Amino acid sequence: MGKRFHELEIAGCTRQLPILNLTDTEAIAAFVMLGDVELVENCAEALLPKVPKETEIIMTAETKGIPLAAALSRRMGFPWYVTARKSVKAYMVNPLCVEDQSITTKGKQKLYLMQEDVERLKGKRVLLLDDVISKGGSMKALRGLAEAAGGTVVGEAAAVAEGAAAQRTDIIFLASIPLFDAQ
Repeated sequence: MGKRFHELEIAGCTRQLPILNLTDTEAIAAFVMLGDVELVENCAEALLPKVPKETEIIMTAETKGIPLAAALSRRMGFPWYVTARKSVKAYMVNPLCVEDQSITTKGKQKLYLMQEDVERLKGKRVLLLDDVISKGGSMKALRGLAEAAGGTVVGEAAAVAEGAAAQRTDIIFLASIPLFDAQ
């Protein structure tokens, strides 16, 4: 059987996304922004007017949301954005931790914040940002971290809403992609 693709039009870009099986019954269209400068920049520009005006800092999870968080933070004039890490690094003293279950990660994963980022979030109005929102596991973990650090979440945003997330009215996104049956 040949490869399957889903065509996505987003922020003035058209991309052919390979459809990959996650389980014996479920497949996704793999949306990967890493390395795609045009896509990242166009999505940041398109998200900019949708960001809650009261946002003071952006928080994302390692890894695929990082370029979008950087591009959007730059446009908003923010000197920092915060990245929740997937492992503890040597420079992270007393990291804050929450557990996460993501559709694209096998098993549970933990997300960590270093103390400097906890201080950056404390008392701030935080926009949670990722490349894709699907079942909401990563956003739930990011929310838990932001609130544990003393931040107030003012919105959840992504370039793409996947599956049922596209029906949600409480998130910000630019385009949607369906879930697929595995083949």
